[in-house]
Amino acid sequence: MLDIKPQYIVSEDNEPVRVILDIQTFHKIEAVIEDYGLDRFMDEADDEEPLSISDAHNYYATLKKKA
Repeated sequence: MLDIKPQYIVSEDNEPVRVILDIQTFHKIEAVIEDYGLDRFMDEADDEEPLSISDAHNYYATLKKKA
């Protein structure tokens, strides 16, 4: 798993209120979250019928017009 070495910022009551992570750890956590989201999206899309090539081209063309 990830080797996380957090640093804490505490309140006057000595309660943790913030966490500081090094940038490499942050990027690793960010990648894990994005991979999880992509996995969930792919699981949901498994039940959908794939587009034909012409339908995919038409759909892509509508996206280009919206942008």
